[in-house]
Amino acid sequence: MRSLCQFGVKRRYLRTDPTANIKLASIKGDGFHTWTEDEIAQFEAHHPIGTKPRLALALLLHSAQRRSDVVRMGRQHIRETPDGPALYVKQRKTGVELLIPIHPKLGAVLDATPSEHLTFLVTATGKPYGDNHFSRRFREWCDAAGLPKRCSAHGLRKAACRRDAEAGCSEKEIMAHSGHGTSKEIARYTKAADQARLARNALAKLVIR
Repeated sequence: MRSLCQFGVKRRYLRTDPTANIKLASIKGDGFHTWTEDEIAQFEAHHPIGTKPRLALALLLHSAQRRSDVVRMGRQHIRETPDGPALYVKQRKTGVELLIPIHPKLGAVLDATPSEHLTFLVTATGKPYGDNHFSRRFREWCDAAGLPKRCSAHGLRKAACRRDAEAGCSEKEIMAHSGHGTSKEIARYTKAADQARLARNALAKLVIR
């Protein structure tokens, strides 16, 4: 309704926006669904290495970046470092520059997937994907794998952060991977992973006794 009223004011259909001073209710929740390991495995089982869907998943999952950055990635963004190849990313949303080591699993997918364009992911006509076009195609790939509607491209960015947290990475280490500017978004993943790990440690100590 607010968008409609703002449009009306802009086009001079309305003199004022009656929704301007209405405070929107905050929405509680964790936002996009974080992919589980079972969901990741289900997608990978349906889309083998060498296919475009598998390449898309690998880029999203192992780079921990937004779709708007993943669709712009190409061979020219790979940098050789003393510790091995890394992806150079300048985030479109924030302008933050990152150098992300290429995970061996991502490297294997990149090596097995033909790429003759400036971006790794291209449409059937060889053009780079726009954000919305990519989201629609990714939804189709998820549907083909039998995954629920809750699984989205952004959920893989959250899954990457979850994996980092479960591996015992600190908030700063996860932020360096994903490019988040603050620890607010990261804290939820870290908290959940820490709780599970601490619970396992507690149980192990009880078993020893």
